[in-house]
Amino acid sequence: MTGRFAIETSGLRKVFGSLVAVDSLDLVIECGTVFGLLGSNGCGKTTTIRMLCGLLLPSAGRAGVVGLDIRTEGEAIRRRIGYMCQKFGLYDDLTVRENLEFYAAIYGLRGAELRTRVEQQLTELRLTQRIGQLVGTLSGGWKQRVALACATSHRPELVFLDEPTAGVDPAARRLFWELIYQFAGAGTTILVTTHYMDEAARCRRLGFMSKGRLIANGTQEEILRQFGQPTVEDVFVELQRKDEGLAA
Repeated sequence: MTGRFAIETSGLRKVFGSLVAVDSLDLVIECGTVFGLLGSNGCGKTTTIRMLCGLLLPSAGRAGVVGLDIRTEGEAIRRRIGYMCQKFGLYDDLTVRENLEFYAAIYGLRGAELRTRVEQQLTELRLTQRIGQLVGTLSGGWKQRVALACATSHRPELVFLDEPTAGVDPAARRLFWELIYQFAGAGTTILVTTHYMDEAARCRRLGFMSKGRLIANGTQEEILRQFGQPTVEDVFVELQRKDEGLAA
């Protein structure tokens, strides 16, 4: 690993019995990039993220995340990254502030540092008007904003967002992406999976997975030229039809 890259993989592979979930993944993501990992359900995106988070050991290959080896330094990786998915584990019977304080403490913040960081997150993620509200009473968009605050309470170098805005209304999704770029502007690397093509278009670089393999990786313009399609959505639909065995 070099200091320039947040993620580097070589021949990364994961097999479950006879199922090859991820096959020979070679991927490099530069620090500070907003990278979109796209593909149909079951193509290997979530398995890839779980390996990169040190939660799942690969069957073969290697990967470095924030300069650390996923095979031997998984715990250290998890201290330096954030991970948020559609069903992030917020506590419905705690207030917004209490959730933030709880997760900040889990990530090792204490005392004045914890209190200062929670106040920063409440302000930066525009949560101050909901400080004392129980999370279980929030709308989907507000919950996702709280979840993002919790996942980034320890100032991670890299954040994994696995379909974070699924089921959230368009206005809330737009604000969520403003917050993503706020973090990226401060130097945080973002890897996000999404089925919303307007969100994919906001990513600086894109990777497309199909049946466990990375079949495209580049800027939006480079991928459109590779597939000869006018939009990212057209690329996605083409790949989904192929994955499902449908005729073009």
